[in-house]
Parts: sequence; structure tokens; C-alpha cells
Amino acid sequence: MKIDILTLFPEMFDGVLNSSILKKAQEKEAVTYSVIDFREYTTNKHRKVDDYPYGGGAGMVLTPQPLFDAVDQLKSGQETSSRVILMCPQGERLTQQKAEELSQEDHLIFICGHYEGYDERIRAHLVTDEISIGDYVLTGGELAAMVVIDSVSRLLPEVLGNEESSKLDSYSSGLLEHPHYTRPADFRGMRVPEVLLSGDHAKIQKWRDQESLKRTFLRRPDLIDMAALSEEDRIYLEKVKKDRDS
Repeated sequence: MKIDILTLFPEMFDGVLNSSILKKAQEKEAVTYSVIDFREYTTNKHRKVDDYPYGGGAGMVLTPQPLFDAVDQLKSGQETSSRVILMCPQGERLTQQKAEELSQEDHLIFICGHYEGYDERIRAHLVTDEISIGDYVLTGGELAAMVVIDSVSRLLPEVLGNEESSKLDSYSSGLLEHPHYTRPADFRGMRVPEVLLSGDHAKIQKWRDQESLKRTFLRRPDLIDMAALSEEDRIYLEKVKKDRDS
């Protein structure tokens, strides 16, 4: 995968892209990152990339010319299609499913804005996706882009040490992940559930499935409404509900 990032503050990405899993993804040649200052594409003699909004109002608006020219150059000569992603609080909420969808692409271009907003022609005629990481506003799109890039890059083949890890993540199945335990089995009187020490893999898997259901029901009941539950799952959740209410 090739990931291009258009930003006015390229230095913000240095530590993130060259550390931990994102660094490993580059070393394994699963992905290449390029961080581009789109100010370099402006034709304005003062190197401005923003202007006052038509009709008046507070703040400045990013002009379309530098971003259109930058994206045109990044896409030129490409044999595969590119997804152009605008980081914006008005966009589609980032989910694990969206990250999985984007991880199947060959080329992603992220646009990180600043100021009051974007010229609407950028939204209407340049981007393919608008993504938000939550119902709040940041000073720019850089931090949000880092979150999306991390969530996508870790899903690429061979990036994680264990290929099963991403498949078992919370939200990948539609439910929250079950609890985890490691050594020691008894820490300050807090013991690991006996079933995990039993060596009975069928019982362990059933415990994990039920704990996943329980955790989702108690913490994110909205996800339960969308999950495909068996009759056994429903009976178990009725027990969880009774225990909670008792």
C-alpha cells in the first residue's frame, strides 16, 4: 500500500510514522508513507493556501487549487485507483469495518486541513471519502489522519506478529473482545479464571464467547442490537441481565 499525506505541518508525522507498528510496516515493505506539504503546490505568490469566505464569516477557508494540483500529481501515472480521504468532523465515523475496507486499497491520499474549513469544491469534486474520528473538533486533521493510518496499517499482511490478532480485535466480529490474562495465575489474591487453566479448548472458547457477549451487553448494548445472536446467546444474555438487575 502507498499512503500519501497532504498537510501544512509534515513534521507532526515524524515520530508517529517512524515508531512501533507503523515503522515495522515500512520495514516489512507492507506500506510506504509520503508526507507532503501542500503549500508547495500553491500558485499564490505569497504561498497562501487559504482565503476569506465568500459571504463573510469568521475564519479562513482552504482554497481548492493547491489540493487539486497536489492530488492530480499524486495520482498521475497510477494504474490503480486512489481513495482520497478528507479528515473532517462532518465525515463518516471511523469504525473497524471502515479500516478493514480501506486496508484492501493500494493507494490512499489523506488531506489534513486547518482553519475554518474547506472550499466545498474540494468535498464535491476531489475526495472519495470524508472520515471523522469522533463528534468533536480538533485544530487540524493531522491527529485524526494518524489514527486512521494506524488503524489501517496494522491490518496489512505480516505487519502484526500474529495474523490472528487483528481478526480477534474488538469490533472486528461486531462485539467487544473478551478479557485477557497472563502469568502469574494468582496475583495479590486475584486469580485467573480456572477455565483458562484447564487446557480444555472447547470450554475456553465458550468462556471467551460468553465473556465477549457479556462485556458488549454491559458496555455497548447498541452493538448487541446489530449482532447475529444464536438462541444460546440470547439465553445467556438473559442470565446476564438478571444478574445485573439483581
